[in-house]
Amino acid sequence: MLWSSLLPLALLLAARAARVAGVAAPPPPPTYRDTDPVTGHSVECARCAPGNYLRSSCTATRGSVCAPCPSGSFTELWNYIGKCLRCGVCGRDQVATTPCAADSDCRCACRPGYFKREHGMCHRHRECPTGQGVLSKGSPDRDTACGACSNGTFSAAVSAHAGCAAHAACGAAGERMLLSGGSWHDSVCTSCRSRAGGDYLREILPSFFVHQKIHARRLRRILHRLPPSGAKRGAAGLDPSDLRGRIDAWAATATAAQIREVPAVLTRTGADGAGERLRNKLQRIDSNLKELCGPSNEVGEVEGSRRAETTA
Repeated sequence: MLWSSLLPLALLLAARAARVAGVAAPPPPPTYRDTDPVTGHSVECARCAPGNYLRSSCTATRGSVCAPCPSGSFTELWNYIGKCLRCGVCGRDQVATTPCAADSDCRCACRPGYFKREHGMCHRHRECPTGQGVLSKGSPDRDTACGACSNGTFSAAVSAHAGCAAHAACGAAGERMLLSGGSWHDSVCTSCRSRAGGDYLREILPSFFVHQKIHARRLRRILHRLPPSGAKRGAAGLDPSDLRGRIDAWAATATAAQIREVPAVLTRTGADGAGERLRNKLQRIDSNLKELCGPSNEVGEVEGSRRAETTA
């Protein structure tokens, strides 16, 4: 509805009704000074309420004429502007928490997984690397806080949500500790049931490749040089996460003997340090397996490797 010269009368009647009812009268609308275009005299005009704009100023004989803001625009304050303000638009990585209305602009916040940083920009929550766990999860106003896993705990994945988990105790069903857990992998347990060292190494390969942070180009070379196992190995255009997924799929179908070749593959592709670290893990597994379970597992692995070569 348009505000007209009836506004002062309506406010007067409302004030009288309030006094009769014994309640405080509403305050009069704020005003501004203008010049009557007919007389040239100064006049005091009522401002327009939030959600409205000034269509025409008052004169000595007529009050201010206000009109509602059209859709997509707003005014939040008492005003005498000739046009409503255009509704804002949420920025990159933001979502609207309150839509724009005639008397208020939209309200925006960082979308889930992001937090507000300097200059109002939203940034993705930090993901804690392997070997570290989440101490406090990120919020719209705060980044993720990470901390190194303490003794007896580990984190095998890059995550913005998971904390460190306790190492397996290796006490169930007569199992023994074959490889003690580290900050980035769980303990490896054995029950001495004719499993070879390569089988046990398979258990830590997924977290190993995440922990080493090997870049995509080298991961492609590694994937290409792994022994054939029947798993899909195409690597063109894949990012590091997808490439590690392909290596994990290969490891799931590879024989124990093929798993034993991974340290050498790493060395041949230039990842000498990673190859040496994985070779040390395998040697420790082999040594502990022989000590805990005797030489039968080691022999079984060699025979299994020969059978695999004969089948191929």
